[in-house]
Amino acid sequence: MARNYYDILGVGKGASDDEIKKAYRKLAHKHHPDKQGGDANKFKEINEAYQVLSDKTKRQQYDQFGRTFQSAQGGQGGFGGFEGFDFSGFQQGQNFDFSGGFEDIFSDIFGGNFGGRQRQNTHKAGRDIQIDAEIDFKEIVTGAKREISLLRNIACSVCRGSGGEPGSKEETCSTCKGSGQVKKITRSFFGSFQQVSICPACEGMGKIYSKKCHKCNGNGRVKEQETIQIDIPAGIADGQTISLQGYGEAGERGGSSGDLYVTVHVRSHSKFKRKGNDIFSTERISFSQAVLGGKISVPTIDGQVIMKIPSGTQSEETFRIKGQGVPQLGRGGRGDQIVTIIVNIPKNPTREQKGIIEDLGKTGL
Repeated sequence: MARNYYDILGVGKGASDDEIKKAYRKLAHKHHPDKQGGDANKFKEINEAYQVLSDKTKRQQYDQFGRTFQSAQGGQGGFGGFEGFDFSGFQQGQNFDFSGGFEDIFSDIFGGNFGGRQRQNTHKAGRDIQIDAEIDFKEIVTGAKREISLLRNIACSVCRGSGGEPGSKEETCSTCKGSGQVKKITRSFFGSFQQVSICPACEGMGKIYSKKCHKCNGNGRVKEQETIQIDIPAGIADGQTISLQGYGEAGERGGSSGDLYVTVHVRSHSKFKRKGNDIFSTERISFSQAVLGGKISVPTIDGQVIMKIPSGTQSEETFRIKGQGVPQLGRGGRGDQIVTIIVNIPKNPTREQKGIIEDLGKTGL
């Protein structure tokens, strides 16, 4: 252990308490001897460094005297890691003062069961399912319905998720004695720790059945194909996701079901574009219509509408058709359709057209 404590934790001498704690937490996870690839010696070195640097008084003394700071104060010479702590009471749930933050860190390393505390056993919820659905551009205005076939785990219809054959005898699990939990003693550098996990025999139920369900073989779930209908609301945007609660995989042994997430993709349209709740389109008019004005038929999602073109309309001028846009999702009302006018300029006018235009040019037009 030749390196200094700051180097061991990979922090600078001016590191804050939070930075030291985060560095220790990361290294403790990595090198804990009970973890794959762990290193007991490295772990001991890390803890020695942390105990000094996490204590303001010891850190100040260490900065002043180095690793011999205890000898400089008449101590026993050198820091001995955790020799001064008594770990004998952990399994009895006694209270210790871990002002340096060790309790939180141990809780991470040992899965939340530090100091004899037990995590509440709950059955795992089912997985969420994510799928994609495609709709036409028009359906962002009208809304849509889709039938979707899902192969997923659902609660067994015979045992209703219990795993036991209906009418079979329910018995106390002999492995966990009905607690739904099993305890394991883990020995490490710090001493012995008690870990609690879900009983593998009864899967945390505390009960087993004399006969397993014939349909699900005691699993409580079966994989089945099911067709469901989903409603895609008007106003939904391309790439937006809707959720259907409880339509995911069934949970284990009565656990809650996951959710179904449907990401909606909108097919592009040759004429219409969407921006927010407005629909944009382009219409072409003749030179004479631009000068004299008139009326044109404009296609919308709902069909053709007549739009007035005022005299003197310029190319790329825009006009608004109220209420012909996309519905506001969940709020009612619709956006507008914005029509951009392009004035057609003939590329190859006839001789007659050229003569007329020349005459108009003489008038200043």
